[in-house]
Amino acid sequence: MYLENLTLKGFRNFSELQIDFDPNVNIFIGQNAQGKTNLLEAIYFLALTKSHRTNNDKELIKFGSKFAGLQGRLHKSQVEVELRLRLTTKGKKAWVNRLEQKKLSGYVGQMNAVLFSPEDLALVKGAPAVRRHFMNLEFGQINPEYLYFSSQYRQILQQKNNYLKQLSAGKAKDKLFLDVLSDQLAGVAAEIIYRRIKYVSLLNKYAQQAHQQISGKKEELLVQYRPSVPDIEDDNSVETIYQKVLSNFQKNKNMEIRKGTTLSGPHRDDLEFFIDKRNAHDYASQGQQRTIALSMKLAEISVVHELTNEYPILLLDDVMSELDHTRQSSLLSYIHGKTQTFITTTDLEGISWEIVKAPRVFQISNGIVTKEEK
Repeated sequence: MYLENLTLKGFRNFSELQIDFDPNVNIFIGQNAQGKTNLLEAIYFLALTKSHRTNNDKELIKFGSKFAGLQGRLHKSQVEVELRLRLTTKGKKAWVNRLEQKKLSGYVGQMNAVLFSPEDLALVKGAPAVRRHFMNLEFGQINPEYLYFSSQYRQILQQKNNYLKQLSAGKAKDKLFLDVLSDQLAGVAAEIIYRRIKYVSLLNKYAQQAHQQISGKKEELLVQYRPSVPDIEDDNSVETIYQKVLSNFQKNKNMEIRKGTTLSGPHRDDLEFFIDKRNAHDYASQGQQRTIALSMKLAEISVVHELTNEYPILLLDDVMSELDHTRQSSLLSYIHGKTQTFITTTDLEGISWEIVKAPRVFQISNGIVTKEEK
């Protein structure tokens, strides 16, 4: 798939922008705080209806504007799709081919995008929340059911935690209602965990292949999903997982009441990485961490392709300068001829031009985008 064009109104520091893209490689050059990352953020937002930089959508609306508008024409499997988003302080609306979508889950998945930024290099050493965020964003865009269950889980979890706080403070006494909330939460948690197991298995397969290529077959990578609920196996059914999650809630009920929060579930799960059977969080060098992060991003591309039969759009936000020549060449060789790629950089030095052929280059300054003539 590839994005043919993009129109922005009142998004970040762009008052109005209409830009046509190359189906292969597009490079945006500019100094910091000129709008390079904002432009990639707009493409990412058009795909997922979420920003990778903020959870507050109001920050995306340009100061002084009443709304932010995004529109683009997407090509996939020889079919054109018109995507449109409108963002106001009251919320957002989405259209696919001029038909308004009643739920965002009906919109997400039309366009798949994989983002690689310097922050992703913290995937190994960062907090578990970083890796959960990675799973939720990537799995949600390729499976509407995962997106739906994640939304349901957040709502029920908030209800349960609020009630646990009331029980903890002595403002409520009905533990039967807590059991009802725990049962509901366990049912949705099982659906999420079941899907995470399947997706992480796919990620592991492709990340191993990518890591072998980048490391010259000198090291072996293993990616494992670590549910916070014990004894969950990879071959467990949704029903079996539900029973184990619910049993764990019941076992920890009194402790949860004392602490006023839910102590286990998808919101406390994690991913683990092993290099030659050693935990990468404890032992990996900075170079190994970068190789793992890069392998995971390349694996994302392959997973999306396997599940949708389309290669996603790839967004490389100021990451090329963070990769040495070997890793950069591995990245560009892997995606060459497969994905439409958007690269932001402060200059063109360091780009592997033996792989990147005839890109479309744009200069960005203070929210103004100018195409460079060849």
